[in-house]
Amino acid sequence: MHAPRFTPPGLVPELQTERLLLRAFRIEDLPEYVALHQDPDFYRHLTKQPMPEEDTWRRMLTLIGHWALLGYGYWALEERATGRFCGTVGLAEYHRDFTPSIKDVPEAGWVLAPRLHGQGYAAEAVAAALAWADAHLAAPRTVCIINPENASSLRLAARFSYREIARPTYHNEPIVLLERRVGA
Repeated sequence: MHAPRFTPPGLVPELQTERLLLRAFRIEDLPEYVALHQDPDFYRHLTKQPMPEEDTWRRMLTLIGHWALLGYGYWALEERATGRFCGTVGLAEYHRDFTPSIKDVPEAGWVLAPRLHGQGYAAEAVAAALAWADAHLAAPRTVCIINPENASSLRLAARFSYREIARPTYHNEPIVLLERRVGA
């Protein structure tokens, strides 16, 4: 049995879109988050292999921890119509080691349950997260990295004014590094 969980008030701002609630992670999200990381349609452009529950749990804790340390982080996505966890969106600082360096630059990211792909949910979530970032972060830019084979994420990034600035290698894999100036 788990001890009661507590999210400090105001730690993770809650945002709403037409169809989504962007909120703090809850322990109840873990089974759905693990299921996502086991779905080949989900992980094929991310980790190239399923992520075990232990690593998914660690990732969830990392995403939550950003809010406490940096004042920004990732939101859990919940379908408002069903109350079901369906992905994540937000900004992070991973101290990734590649050139050009993006250390100390908020890195945007998004992942969505494959059952919702192609329906505009990702654009809805990214729009809300970037609007919040533009209003609350002092950073002049954000970046994102995308697998060059992930055409849908590359299109989504372009829709939000992310422009390619480099094609470095990260963990022996090619990536596309994109940048967005605040207010773009």
